[in-house]
Amino acid sequence: MSVLKKFTLEYGFKTTPKLLYTAISTPEGLSRWFADMVLTEEDVFLFKWEGSEQKARLVGFKENEYVQFMWLDELTEAEKEPYVEMRIRNEPVSSELALLITDHAEDADLDFNQRIWDAQVKKLQRLFNV
Repeated sequence: MSVLKKFTLEYGFKTTPKLLYTAISTPEGLSRWFADMVLTEEDVFLFKWEGSEQKARLVGFKENEYVQFMWLDELTEAEKEPYVEMRIRNEPVSSELALLITDHAEDADLDFNQRIWDAQVKKLQRLFNV
């Protein structure tokens, strides 16, 4: 298995922490911008995209602050990665929120993965008229 490189992206939002948290933590919210369909069974989320699907376990969360998903199909017993974390940070100077997304990718796929996040988050930003 290749070594994965951790990366973090930051995006600005003009909304409330509660609304943004709902968009990143619920099947309904995630279906509006992240995947075509999201289903859950307890703490396992099934993300469906055109022609593919991926399962992730919700391994960490704090209401209105962050969610962390561990991808199940890529995980071995000894690994703690790959995971995706979406963290909300208040920006006191601008009164905006920042959404920090931490993900992992192989070096060869890093730029591609970052562009995918940019495209997906643009959909999310449109929900809040940014």
